[in-house]
Amino acid sequence: MIKLVIWGFTLSVYSVYAPQVGLDGKEKKRIWEALDEVVRGVPSFEKIIVARDFNGHIGVLPRSYVDVHGGYGFRERNEEGAAMLDFARAFGMVEENLSFLKKQDHLITFQSAIAKTQIDFLLLRKGDRALYKDCKVIPSENLSTQHKLLVMDLGLKKDKKRRGGEG
Repeated sequence: MIKLVIWGFTLSVYSVYAPQVGLDGKEKKRIWEALDEVVRGVPSFEKIIVARDFNGHIGVLPRSYVDVHGGYGFRERNEEGAAMLDFARAFGMVEENLSFLKKQDHLITFQSAIAKTQIDFLLLRKGDRALYKDCKVIPSENLSTQHKLLVMDLGLKKDKKRRGGEG
């Protein structure tokens, strides 16, 4: 966890790794319960970003998740992606990197010899959306061998390409 004071407010940033492949339902439930406890511990007056590798696919179409899915995604949703969207809904959060229209290369957060996918996400409270100007993947920068750098620009102006207003 990182705490920053920016423009007079406190921003708590949590980096998450949700190992999903090969885990049974109990292990997955424990991971979500631990994250639930962390997010509940952040006071409502603080800004929060929950970021990184959720190992879930949330897909292109919002379907029944219009309130938490920004409208721009990649590929098809899976069970882990639905769990992440349910978590976001439960805490009044939104998947911010899905709120900006991007080329495919700026959506893909994980690339291997056999797969290109979007599994890294930035969750934040809906009421804080006006603080975030843009979010994208930098295709030429790697965090590790296969993960691409996902960045968010802070600003006081709204990006005209954003979907869904301020939430």
